[in-house]
Amino acid sequence: MSNTVATTVERAEAKPAGSTMTWVITLFGTAVGAGILFLPLNAGGFGFWPLVFATVFILPLVYFSHRTYVRIVSGAPIRDHGKDVLELATQYLGRPSGIVIAILYWLAIFPTVLIYGISITNSVDSFIVNQLGGPSINRWVLAILCVGIMTGAFAVGRKPMIWLAQVLVYPLIFALTATSIYLIPRWDFQSFLHYDNGEGDFGILKGILLILPVLVFSFSHMAALSQFALDMQPAYGEKTAKRVDRTEILTAILLVVFTMFFVWSCVLALGADGMNEALEQNIPVLSYFANVTGTPFMAYMAPVVVMCAIISSYFGHMLGTEEGTEYLLRLAAPKLAERISHRSLLNIVYLITFVGTTLVAVYNPSIVSMISVVGGIFVAFLVYLAPVYMFKKLDAFSKFKNDPWNYFVFGMGIVIMAVTVWNMF
Repeated sequence: MSNTVATTVERAEAKPAGSTMTWVITLFGTAVGAGILFLPLNAGGFGFWPLVFATVFILPLVYFSHRTYVRIVSGAPIRDHGKDVLELATQYLGRPSGIVIAILYWLAIFPTVLIYGISITNSVDSFIVNQLGGPSINRWVLAILCVGIMTGAFAVGRKPMIWLAQVLVYPLIFALTATSIYLIPRWDFQSFLHYDNGEGDFGILKGILLILPVLVFSFSHMAALSQFALDMQPAYGEKTAKRVDRTEILTAILLVVFTMFFVWSCVLALGADGMNEALEQNIPVLSYFANVTGTPFMAYMAPVVVMCAIISSYFGHMLGTEEGTEYLLRLAAPKLAERISHRSLLNIVYLITFVGTTLVAVYNPSIVSMISVVGGIFVAFLVYLAPVYMFKKLDAFSKFKNDPWNYFVFGMGIVIMAVTVWNMF
């Protein structure tokens, strides 16, 4: 961490205000990975009016929740600058609570790796069958190949793969924007307006509630917020929180405008029948369009975009998985952590990830259901509930204690978690 801070200081001294836009793009790219490819089906699957509600409500939900979470680092006392969110949670709440939060942090990231393992397997299978006209490959073989190649590439060339994941954000943004515009002539307002999720008028209210966990997952960029705040601290000191808040509102606006335009363009082009078919096939929305439109652009470009998005997100969450696992082991079993070399620990993480992701990809559970659970329980607890609790309990964060938006964030966290648990049973 000292090397990271030193690098940050050098960059801050050279360009004290030059990193704002860079971080906006970085946070944007963290949220807009493969998750956006499933958002049209996840959010649109609840019907027209829940999606209207989501479009109006999502900006304050994203901004105030992530602002609250990042304040754990950006608003920490100057003496604690340089410590990330897990270190601060452990320091202020104690080792037992630190272990619990570290576990929840890991559970918010590792299942996302599983989701992308399912996605890449289904997307490659769809590409082979529908675009290349080949036979469907045995799912065991395909899952082992897809997950094995991604995990192996990351294990062998970790730094190049992280660089590739960052680079892929820019063509991904361009391609998704172009796709949103390309689909405009196919919009069918009437079909989607009368889309029936099978539950009548009660389904509208239920849809408004059930869409919340999906939004939490799809717009989450919590994985990068801790490092973002750390990067700002050397340059801005006690003013870090204000600088971070300003960057976060720019990120939230960019996310909402770009993402919801893509979502609406896709669901209006899908219509009611397309929505049902795509949900049944358990594939990203662009893969579905590639199969049904028959145009060269969608037939070949869309699957490539899908696979690039999934691969870049997989690499990003692999980084979070290995970092979270290593921190958790050091915290829970420090003596054991000292006996195991860093390389050996990483190899164990890669092996567990490969085996677990392959098995889940073969089983092929509903991606929509997994996204709801991850976003509605683990991300919601970490981003919505834990920070507000720390602000109320700890004197170090007393300046945030009476912020009225804390009640909004905490209340929405309770609602989102309750809805997720209710939907599970």
